[in-house]
Amino acid sequence: MSPVVDPTLDFERELHATGATWVIGCDEVGRGAIAGPVAVGLGAVHVECLDVPEGLRDSKLLSEKRREALYPLATSWVSHHAVGFAEANEVDQLGIVVALGLAGKRALTALHHAGVGIMQSVVVLDGNHDYLSPQLTTPPRITTRVKADRDCASVAAASVIAKVERDRLMIEADGVHPGYGWAGNKGYGSSAHYGALSELGPSPLHRLTWLH
Repeated sequence: MSPVVDPTLDFERELHATGATWVIGCDEVGRGAIAGPVAVGLGAVHVECLDVPEGLRDSKLLSEKRREALYPLATSWVSHHAVGFAEANEVDQLGIVVALGLAGKRALTALHHAGVGIMQSVVVLDGNHDYLSPQLTTPPRITTRVKADRDCASVAAASVIAKVERDRLMIEADGVHPGYGWAGNKGYGSSAHYGALSELGPSPLHRLTWLH
């Protein structure tokens, strides 16, 4: 098992040195769920951003309790943040890759309205596939980076913010459409979730094309 690595601002500082006023960390959450939206979180780090909050990690390396505790630290540390969502019916109609781009576009639009100069920014997108550019009329600089959610503090912050906000939506949805265990599984395909589907049938929040 590889050791846990603390994310740093090293890569962000390299990008700031190229003239970027903001580096926008980008991460997606809920890609593999069978119910609920897919979410894309953004955390904009200004060139004058200070040290990384202690304990910040990729959301997948944190317990739910720890993510909730870090959420206010992450949101106050980045200059601005946003989470965009694409709903289950959009995933069904458009496919997951287009839905991710749509969610990211919505988050970028929110950052723009908050005052972030998108065209003066570099977006660091976790992974090796740029799903964002095809959905933007005039994309900013976008760089993909494998394990950016582990290594880059801006992306780790975006990961925590997106995960917490999507989890909260699924916990709330569990009260509207009870029986699927969303407060626990957050819309992912656990055996209990599939068992509830067999008994109750799909809800309006299920991705029908993903059910098997």
